[in-house]
Amino acid sequence: MTNIVILVGAGKGKRMGNKDKAFLLLNNKPILVYSLLPFEKSNLLDEIILVVRKNRINLAKDIINKYQFKKVKKIVSGGKRRQDSVCKGLCEIKSADVVLVHDVARPLISEDLINDLIQNAKKFGAAIPAIPIKDTVKEGDKFVKKTLDRKSLNIVQTPQAFKYEILRGAYESAKKSKFHGTDDASLVERLGYQIKMIPGSHKNIKITIPEDIIIAKNLLKKENQNKIEIKAYTKINLGQQKN
Repeated sequence: MTNIVILVGAGKGKRMGNKDKAFLLLNNKPILVYSLLPFEKSNLLDEIILVVRKNRINLAKDIINKYQFKKVKKIVSGGKRRQDSVCKGLCEIKSADVVLVHDVARPLISEDLINDLIQNAKKFGAAIPAIPIKDTVKEGDKFVKKTLDRKSLNIVQTPQAFKYEILRGAYESAKKSKFHGTDDASLVERLGYQIKMIPGSHKNIKITIPEDIIIAKNLLKKENQNKIEIKAYTKINLGQQKN
């Protein structure tokens, strides 16, 4: 059996000024490259199905060839909504163990989180990354209706991981009943499945508005700086051990 990710990047990017986020540059590389790389490197992930706009398929192929991504087996055109795009990607899968769904607009995903999600999905059937809410949350429109208990509230991210049969059944059921959810887990929830929540990452931001590009650049800069410091620290230690 194989583990497959459906990487979704077919949105219109309205809050980004109608720009295709998958192909926006982040430190001189398309965001798509950053989103693909950790899945390419994961030793538990076997295949990538990429979903982009129809008029971007050739550009996506060029990027995949340029950066030599080997796990991208299929590129398909997206649908009207995100849920339609995931469904089109899911239709390309005949069998699998675990299927993950990830948004291209989250380019700072880590290999560790990917692997944790796969392992938890195998064990529990479904797993999603979540971060507890730190701020006070109030329900209401123009006026406050009530204050919600933040202890039980979480911000959910992608990738989300599911056993293939569970996700397939959830999408088939949603299509029949014309149900539209805000994420893949909501389709699975309505069928009564339990979904395991594991710790997400504050670095796993979603590129939604122009300011998010600046945040992503700063996070990458900090990550690279930490790597340099770790290498320097290791060299110092090794030098001390030799002495």
